[in-house]
Amino acid sequence: MTTIRETIVTTVDADGLVHIAPLGIIEEGDGWVIAPFRPSKTLENLMAVPYAVANYTDDMLVFAGCLTGRKDWPVVPVEACPVPRLKAALSHSVLKVVSVADDGVRPRFFCRIVSEAMHAPFTGLNRAKAAVLELAILVSRLHMLPPEKIDAELAYLGIAMEKTAGPDERLAWSWLMQRVEDHRCD
Repeated sequence: MTTIRETIVTTVDADGLVHIAPLGIIEEGDGWVIAPFRPSKTLENLMAVPYAVANYTDDMLVFAGCLTGRKDWPVVPVEACPVPRLKAALSHSVLKVVSVADDGVRPRFFCRIVSEAMHAPFTGLNRAKAAVLELAILVSRLHMLPPEKIDAELAYLGIAMEKTAGPDERLAWSWLMQRVEDHRCD
């Protein structure tokens, strides 16, 4: 079974401009694979600067924000790394690209962890955080799914939102639901 860890990946271009994107990194052997679809700023950045930071956060506003055009999240430098981390990261892993398997659709960047650090304690999840994360993944795939599947997922995820959401989860949910409504109007 493949392990996929949902993260916020930071990369930089040759000029040091930071790009922040939600990505599932894939465990493979003794490393992690970043596999962005073409075209992608993450892909361009990894080709220019072969480092990324996998940011582990429970802040669903960052996941939802990145998928709804809100990509200006505070970052802080990481020692001995050209790529900064999210300030909101509970922990992070610095990933160095060691090989690339080219592909016309989705190149695979095999990375090794060169350093890791913890910044804040993980105090647990409520079900609404998980529902927002699942909705974020759904939003990233709206163009591939039939309306019935979208509706079924929303109905199920909505239960967790009703029962356990706090203000941040409700705000993140509203941003993502606007994307769903926009998609339905297209």
